[in-house]
Amino acid sequence: MSMRDRILTALAALEPQHLEVLDESHMHSRGLETHYKAVIVSPEFAGLNAVKRHQKVYASLGELMGQFHALALHTYTPEEWAAQGAAPDSPTCKGGSQHDH
Repeated sequence: MSMRDRILTALAALEPQHLEVLDESHMHSRGLETHYKAVIVSPEFAGLNAVKRHQKVYASLGELMGQFHALALHTYTPEEWAAQGAAPDSPTCKGGSQHDH
């Protein structure tokens, strides 16, 4: 099972009305299955600020969090998603990190 599929399976615990997990590793220099973007629409996010929403996502992912380098999160309630309708595009990686020499 790919890392993307494992992330999708774990995030199903949030009972999302909309869920997208995109593998954006090709946009970065760290290798395959390293960078992901998740768009999650769930009623479980109602009344929670961004930090609390992200904590719920991290809890759902559990040990998977240590198995990839980066996860861009876009979390919405159904009402927010109906008003916005799309997550922002990911920025282009500028390359380089403290690990690159």
